[in-house]
Amino acid sequence: MGVPGRGHRAGPRPPPDPRGSACLQSPCAGPASERLPRAFPKGFSSTFTGERRPKGDRIFEALGATDELSSAIGLAGEFSSEKGHTFVEQLHKIQCMLQDVGSNIATPLSSAREAHLKRTSFSEKPVLELEQWIDSYSEQLPPLRTFILPSGGKSSAALHFSRAVCRRAERCVVPLVQAGEADPNVAKYLNRLSDYLFVLARYAAMKEGKEEKIYIKPEL
Repeated sequence: MGVPGRGHRAGPRPPPDPRGSACLQSPCAGPASERLPRAFPKGFSSTFTGERRPKGDRIFEALGATDELSSAIGLAGEFSSEKGHTFVEQLHKIQCMLQDVGSNIATPLSSAREAHLKRTSFSEKPVLELEQWIDSYSEQLPPLRTFILPSGGKSSAALHFSRAVCRRAERCVVPLVQAGEADPNVAKYLNRLSDYLFVLARYAAMKEGKEEKIYIKPEL
């Protein structure tokens, strides 16, 4: 999602492009090296709508958490690919959807014009797709009778880690939705995504024949 180089940090910065950082990897942009936005001095950055806000603004907190989530899912995808899991294609699609999530977050509704909204809107369709995937994997899993700990092999543990990062991203986005700055479907997507990652972590452990560690109250 970001290209490191001299004078630039890795990670997403909302560029002056209608699809945000997603366009760095799509036909609507030229080579990424030509599209890198220049760093702003004195701790400020810009949204897609042109607003200058402090880098500690909750919009950039949400963008950063979303970028971390995509990176975590990428790592989980690599572990899962090594084990031959077919769900890696779903993980790749989710990473692409997170680019669209970032575009929506980088376009505050309070200052967005109609042209912005047409290019960065986020529909409910991806949410419904996640729910279908959740149901599909859940049907194949044994009942959950106790608390499980992040474990079950590298694929499963990495997916659990992604789930935890997803919950944090959701916590960053919810205040934006409540303030009328982001589309409610973005928060819904992250909420369902954390459930998907939990179910998928269990599924990966099952397919690999790995044991899921359970919570046992420590003796004091």
